[in-house]
Amino acid sequence: MNGAHVPVLLSEALDALQIDSAGTYVDATFGRGGHSRAILSRLGPHGRLLAFDRDPAAVAAAQSIDDARFTIVHAPFSELGAVLDARGIGAINGILLDVGVSSPQLDEAARGFSFRQDGPLDMRMDTTRGPSATQWLQGVDEDELAQVIRKYGEERFAKPVARAIVQARQTAPITRTRQLAQIVATAVRQREPGQDPATRTFQAIRIFINRELEELEAALLQGLQHLAPRGRLVAIAFHSLEDRIVKQFIRHHSTVPESLARLPLREDQLPPRPLVAVGRAVKPSTAEVAANPRSRSAVLRVAERTAEELAA
Repeated sequence: MNGAHVPVLLSEALDALQIDSAGTYVDATFGRGGHSRAILSRLGPHGRLLAFDRDPAAVAAAQSIDDARFTIVHAPFSELGAVLDARGIGAINGILLDVGVSSPQLDEAARGFSFRQDGPLDMRMDTTRGPSATQWLQGVDEDELAQVIRKYGEERFAKPVARAIVQARQTAPITRTRQLAQIVATAVRQREPGQDPATRTFQAIRIFINRELEELEAALLQGLQHLAPRGRLVAIAFHSLEDRIVKQFIRHHSTVPESLARLPLREDQLPPRPLVAVGRAVKPSTAEVAANPRSRSAVLRVAERTAEELAA
């Protein structure tokens, strides 16, 4: 599977979008284009697809799609609203967010996302901007590092891991993935079955370096602001931190606050609900997990835009 990217929950995502052949859609995470190509296959001659990716390699891969209905934008999806406004796109009929790191990023040692292959410790999704993991680790103080590892990696040994990293960098800069993995392994006293001791720390540093959770929060709100009535928001998350953000976002914009629900108020006295949740969370089938083990943790959630205005 090296270098390949298999789109996760493909048919489920397409069905959830309820694609209008003449509609305008956003694939907020192009990756290697599996979802984008499938969306294009359901669009008619007047349909339009705008895809985003901050990874230059993904943007380069998108150049192979020779289709007048398709546009690729090299930008993080937190810039979704600004890009749509700049292009005069007032409303979209659907947005798909397939968040997290992609298989090509994991499989290419030079990107530094994985400890399974030795490579430079970079971890940036957009290699054209921002500090690499090596640069950040060289200057971050121990307390902040521990907080990042605990918050984004949910690592119970965050303090000893941070201490080990700070001590190690005093001898030599931490520049390689396996170098970091070996340092972390000395500090994680109890291993989880089937999981490398560096897994949570690598996840935490990657999420922090790329501001992944803040990016997701911004994209969800901007997507909602640009969805046309009956437009669909479809999000695929791969770990609990991402999924919690999606779940809470949909709940916040689709339900009446509990404090108001208990009051004797008429429907027209309640705050507007710009979204309605659609169905339950969807997970990959047993067959999909067998064919693509990386899909195992995926969770798809769907919401539909109502005609209600967003509260100020």
